[in-house]
Amino acid sequence: MRPTVSPLTFLETVVLPLVIAATILVSVAVVRRLHRADDGRRWVEIARSRLVMGVPWGSLLVIALVFCVYLFVQDGITDFENPVTLPYRAYSYFYPLGMLTASFSHAGPGHLLGNLAGTAVVAPIAEYAWGHYPDGRDEGTVSSWRANPWVRALVVFPAIVVAITIATSLFALGPVIGFSGVVFAFAGFALVHYPIVTIVGVLGVQSALLTVYRAMQTPIAVYVAQPSPPSAPSWAGIAIQGHALGFFIGLGLGVALLRRRGHRPDPFHLWIALLLYGFAQGLWQIYWFGSENTYFLFQGPGVLIVTALALVVTVAITASDRPLLPRRVGRRLARLWSRLGVTDPTGESPVDRPLEIARASAATTDSGTSTSRLERIATLAAERRRSTRLAGVGRRQAAMAVVLVVFAIVAGMAIPVNLFVLDDASGSAETAVEIEDYTVQYAEDVENEMVSPVQIGPLADAVSLESSGVIVESEQRQLWSEVVPADRLAFTGEEEITVGGPGWRETVHVERTGWEPVDNDTVYQVEIWADGEDRQLTHESNASSADVRIDDRTVTVDSRNGTFVLAVESPDGVVETAAVPEENESATANGLAFERDDETVYATSDGTEVAVASAETYN
Repeated sequence: MRPTVSPLTFLETVVLPLVIAATILVSVAVVRRLHRADDGRRWVEIARSRLVMGVPWGSLLVIALVFCVYLFVQDGITDFENPVTLPYRAYSYFYPLGMLTASFSHAGPGHLLGNLAGTAVVAPIAEYAWGHYPDGRDEGTVSSWRANPWVRALVVFPAIVVAITIATSLFALGPVIGFSGVVFAFAGFALVHYPIVTIVGVLGVQSALLTVYRAMQTPIAVYVAQPSPPSAPSWAGIAIQGHALGFFIGLGLGVALLRRRGHRPDPFHLWIALLLYGFAQGLWQIYWFGSENTYFLFQGPGVLIVTALALVVTVAITASDRPLLPRRVGRRLARLWSRLGVTDPTGESPVDRPLEIARASAATTDSGTSTSRLERIATLAAERRRSTRLAGVGRRQAAMAVVLVVFAIVAGMAIPVNLFVLDDASGSAETAVEIEDYTVQYAEDVENEMVSPVQIGPLADAVSLESSGVIVESEQRQLWSEVVPADRLAFTGEEEITVGGPGWRETVHVERTGWEPVDNDTVYQVEIWADGEDRQLTHESNASSADVRIDDRTVTVDSRNGTFVLAVESPDGVVETAAVPEENESATANGLAFERDDETVYATSDGTEVAVASAETYN
């Protein structure tokens, strides 16, 4: 019997999305007929002037490649909402698979959709600026395979993007995952060529694309207010260094192409676009970690850095080659350096060589010219030469040097972290769960291995972090990750983790159960097991006593070898234990009777009944 679909469901899932799509297409068609460019050319003709058939083939190929990696490498085709992510992060230079795939991979469908939407906006602008026709629209003028428009569209442009993708993995502060670094590179390249078009696309078109897609996917969404697990701020999960790295790579390539073609963008347009992009895309969100789920956001310094860099980059791209220092200042510095005996790069004093020439001239002259006058002339010539050298540094050169220094710092800071080597991933032999080369365990207050490469000298304490939760390790993959934080597991009670690699995946289950003594800390157990395997106890917390006394006796909840027990201590110090009774059952220990009603355990003595513990609840 075929399942029936209600008219309301059909209207919501089929009719309404089609109406949305049709409305947008009609709007585009009507506006296209109404609009005419000033030079009489339509937008299709403008696109065809630089792109084969007016289509950004390279951008489409890149989008298809990223989507295919999600489906077939990360196995998103099996479970689109839950791809395999652990083996496809950039953990270490000693794990090539992660380095090569990290920037193509994504943490989930939302992550993938956001990056593909950004690519769909800025990649075509960058490809249009680069162009399929470097020597003009006439295809008959093609002189080499590198100038062939189809080769440039289908081979060269995607190859350059792949190279940038790998570079962002190699020099990103790991363990990163996602195509966003390359999206920032596209944006940086596009901004220096078409600043206003790019910023409008990023701030408006990208948001519109995501809104339309979500409206068509879920025309009517229902949201119910409910508690959520503790989580870090949204900005604490952003690879800000990777974004800045990609942005600088795009800027550098864009500037190189501008110089080659002899073009220079409008300074004001470029500056305002760089500033708005940096603020809108969160390049100011510089942060660091504190202890116990504390995060520090340096938003003041971040805004200052973005503002300063926008100005420096604008100067580096659009300023003239006029000297950075006035000639007068250069002469004064030259005199000062001469008096201090500062040598030039050749190792000579700035007046040594001119004086030598002057003395030689005085020795051979018959005109009676005094040596002192020649020496004075030689000295002035030396000072002028030095002042010319100082004043010869142009404004654009100086600004570009600053940009290169910042880029070197951004890229270089990742090298120590990416030299990470995991010495031992065996975990605790009794509690760790082994799945192929992965080790899965629950641990609390352990050193975060991912920051160990930079714990050098005075930085040892500054970057030392502790982690608590479900830890996944793999010595073969140089992988160490806190996959499920302890506070999240305490909130949800159970989680699933996907491990795997090319061609395989395995689901690992984690479950926490506990009992909470009255007015004290919860006593809990954590079990981990793979699909089809037996549960394995991996953690038992410390005992905790109820903040009540019954007949001068204390009751302590404890976990022993996977069993929750009630330990009763009498006034003379004798301790007896009994297992926490099952539902509607009872137990006795050291003169106290325990009964369990629903999820609460009561202690009874001489007609007095007191609740001593309740089962931990989860959301």
